[in-house]
Amino acid sequence: MTATVSSPRASAPSAPPPAGRKGRSRAGRQLHGGKITYAVLILFTVGSLFPLVWTAVAASRTNTRLAETPPPFWFGGNLFHNLDLAWNDANMGAALLNTAVVAGTIAAGTVLFSTIAGFAFAKLRFRFKNLLLMLTIGTMMVPPQLSVVPLYMMVAKLEWTDQLQAVILPTLVSAFGVFFMRQYLTQALPTELIEAARVDGASSLRIIWHVVFPAARPAMAVLGMLTFVQAWNDFFWPIIALTQTGNPTVQVALNGLGRGYIPDQSVIMAGALLGTLPLLIAFVLFGKQIVGGIMQGAVKG
Repeated sequence: MTATVSSPRASAPSAPPPAGRKGRSRAGRQLHGGKITYAVLILFTVGSLFPLVWTAVAASRTNTRLAETPPPFWFGGNLFHNLDLAWNDANMGAALLNTAVVAGTIAAGTVLFSTIAGFAFAKLRFRFKNLLLMLTIGTMMVPPQLSVVPLYMMVAKLEWTDQLQAVILPTLVSAFGVFFMRQYLTQALPTELIEAARVDGASSLRIIWHVVFPAARPAMAVLGMLTFVQAWNDFFWPIIALTQTGNPTVQVALNGLGRGYIPDQSVIMAGALLGTLPLLIAFVLFGKQIVGGIMQGAVKG
């Protein structure tokens, strides 16, 4: 009887490839979409650009041509004439400056106060924290129309009517911003990092400046962008608190364009184009940083 001994080299299982090399190969692999994916992306891109293109087309035509059937689908020769009418009739220079001040101040204040409040709700311990957080979130369910009358009475009593602070101060912080920053900092900011800073003798203000703000930078960029666009396009409260001849914002100024027995739609579209261009220029200049902040906040290593 003979016994067969298997060779150790033959029976040994093959060693798997190193995890690091396999992970690097998968991470370096570039994903490619199919034809259907590109078709859907092109369709959504065209649909997103169509309102802007139509605004420019309508701004370059006359009101009579816009009323014809079928409407024009290509640019005309009255663009600069209509832009000049809209700029002078609506005082767009002052309106754009006022809107930049209002939107920039609201965005900066909302980001600052929402980050501090979100940090307090996420990482600090104090009495009635959950109750205060629920009350803050509950204010998001109240329609803003219900607060117009008492808010206007307060503004009139302070003699802030037709002044920019009447639009800035009521929206300087938002419940959405506080909740947004609280949710982000709960996951993105380790509690051990705060405790280590306190052990080193850092004060609360120093922790906020050197620990909280750097960790919350991606979320702060996203919140600032959303708040700035919302404040730029806000119409409901500014049309109540401001006038077209005093300190109008862009939306208030556009409300007075093209008035008459027959509204001039081409001039209105030209004014809307003027009010939209600053946002487009800002996105072209800072779009890479905005998208980078969103991706940095979405991907956690």
